[in-house]
Amino acid sequence: MLVVMSQQATAEEVDAVVAAIEGKGYTARPIPGGERVAIGVLHNKGAVDASHFLGLPGVKEVIPVTRPYKLVSREFQLEDTVIQVGDVFIGDGDLTLIAGPCAVESEAQCLKIAQIVKRAGAHLFRGGAFKPRTSRYSFQGLGEKGLKILAKVREATGLPVVTEALDTDTFGLVEDYTDVIQIGARNMQNFSLLRRAGRSSKPVLVKRGLAATIEEWLMAAEYILESGNTQVILCERGVRTFAHHSRNTLDLSAVAAVCKESHLPVIVDPSHAAGRRDQVIPLSRAGVAVGAHGLMVEVHYNPEEALSDGAQSLYPEQFEMLCREIQAVFDAFQPSGPVRQKKT
Repeated sequence: MLVVMSQQATAEEVDAVVAAIEGKGYTARPIPGGERVAIGVLHNKGAVDASHFLGLPGVKEVIPVTRPYKLVSREFQLEDTVIQVGDVFIGDGDLTLIAGPCAVESEAQCLKIAQIVKRAGAHLFRGGAFKPRTSRYSFQGLGEKGLKILAKVREATGLPVVTEALDTDTFGLVEDYTDVIQIGARNMQNFSLLRRAGRSSKPVLVKRGLAATIEEWLMAAEYILESGNTQVILCERGVRTFAHHSRNTLDLSAVAAVCKESHLPVIVDPSHAAGRRDQVIPLSRAGVAVGAHGLMVEVHYNPEEALSDGAQSLYPEQFEMLCREIQAVFDAFQPSGPVRQKKT
């Protein structure tokens, strides 16, 4: 349930409604908006009697929430959430581009790729310090050494960095070094990890699970918001189907559906969806056309010798081409008038 306050409601009236909600044994979550404050009613085990709150001073209306997810829903918050990472804004109407290697291999490797992607137009740098691999014998990442390399990349280039936290044991370590913490597809329903992410002050990027429904994906994000962290970015990275022409099937219909259902920004990862280099640019164009707020793309100057996912990593010249092409697509779908430049 959502208790919507009038535009003229005072801070004292808002506090009184919060107290009334909590007095009924529920949790009250004030949600400041552009014109008025709304207060979410959480942790109710059944229907809530709206008459308890309709007569309180300052209350404009009480709206039932029909979705199983609440805080991520547009029923709770109509306005788009904008995530700030350094001087970059995700979800503010511009297109955000995250790029870098699948795995951090060395300082020289990361610095070289970071310089390449920044010149081409990337706004954030991605690289895995901890790598969840299907095979125990595949490269597992450099761990803390990789995190220190990412910190050096940020210092040298000014690009904020994105990397994955695999578990609660190393979450704090990742949190210390990175600007955006990624929850990978395999961990989308690792609820203890989601709760830990909810206690972080850093933005969290939640990838859709390999076979997750949209509802399950949004419910995963709900865990983070309910724990207190409202800075969540959703990432569509393809789901497992019967197809063999690509590693996964990029579900672009999910992007449109989630943008309608949720106020959280949504980006697309065409690299992990395709698993094949030649599909990354076409899928990137499609992701921008369908309304994604950004892309996360893998780039390597020598993918044949990459320690992880070289087959889906773009060469530098291909990434430059991608940047030109997606900008043209993005501009074509903008409302009439000047296109705002990315804040960097």
